[in-house]
Amino acid sequence: MEARLDKWLWAARIFKTRSIAADACKNGRVSIKGVKQKPSKMIKEGDVIEVRKPPVTYSFKVLKAIQNRVGAELVPEVLENVTTKEQLELLEMHRISGFIDRARGLGRPTKKDRRDMEEFVHPEFFGDFDFDWDDDDLDDEFDEFDDLGDGFDGFDDLDARK
Repeated sequence: MEARLDKWLWAARIFKTRSIAADACKNGRVSIKGVKQKPSKMIKEGDVIEVRKPPVTYSFKVLKAIQNRVGAELVPEVLENVTTKEQLELLEMHRISGFIDRARGLGRPTKKDRRDMEEFVHPEFFGDFDFDWDDDDLDDEFDEFDDLGDGFDGFDDLDARK
């Protein structure tokens, strides 16, 4: 059995849509035995298809030439991933270095960057002070204004709270 290359790439879930698979073929990112192929190329069982998705070139062996999309659990019956170990290591290195190599100030801020910016823009000065005073402390402070010793210190409204 044979199938069109772009249809098989879509049916085997290598690309999300058939048009994306066709564009990949047109742009030279899909090859068979090192030769770039058109989307209409008919493939058969046993062909090894190389798909370049930077930074990695994946290699898939065709086990079944299908034209209808299959569920994700049936993909191992349709293709065999024969990607070289070097390409898989390259992919892993790219995944690891993706976030670590981000230059400071470029791209989306991290959660820590965002919190630092929030603290800079809206500082919380009053979070560290204790404003829980007792009325006795206030009375002791105002006793020094009682010059005549008559209990009147000039702050009638404060004394009225008693």
